[in-house]
Amino acid sequence: MSERKLKNRLNIVGALGVILLMFLFATCSSDKKDFLPRFKDRKAVPGMYTDSVTTLISDSGRVRYRVITEVWDVFDKVKDPYWYFPKKVYFERLNDSLKTESLVYCDTARYFYNRKVWELRKNVRLINLKGDKFETSLLYWDQNQQRIYSDSFIRIEQGSQVISGYGFESNQTLTKYNIFNVVANFPLDSAEPDPTKMDADAAK
Repeated sequence: MSERKLKNRLNIVGALGVILLMFLFATCSSDKKDFLPRFKDRKAVPGMYTDSVTTLISDSGRVRYRVITEVWDVFDKVKDPYWYFPKKVYFERLNDSLKTESLVYCDTARYFYNRKVWELRKNVRLINLKGDKFETSLLYWDQNQQRIYSDSFIRIEQGSQVISGYGFESNQTLTKYNIFNVVANFPLDSAEPDPTKMDADAAK
């Protein structure tokens, strides 16, 4: 076989090898795409997920909260970014000496960290240093205004008295508070009014 024919055959073999490699690369690239997650909207997916959380949170350079929760999601791509606690959350507000000023429990919570506003929902319970207990279904906590408030029904155990009504406002330590529309005020050891009846009376 002449040297020229040998070179031609080697060139043909080389070209076929290159085409085969390109085909294999394209196939592998196509296969890899099938394994990548496909999110229609990045806003619907948390940028961070953490479970079994026990942590301290600072505000203005000082430790202010101790938080315990099962799940902590951070939604950082939405218009109003927030932390989301979907499976119950417990936290303590701490003073400058790191002593507890108030306790908070609820089933779900959101913290809009740019606005510094907490939104607490479902079985919300708060306890201040005096031992006064607050129970409601929805509560907002504005850290900038140092204000806690709600338009929902609220029940407060204050010493030997129980006060309940609609609309509530307080300072952050729950030491100065007010119910806007009181519907019941009675001794703690007496029979508690029927909430269904109170709702109907308030509607009237």
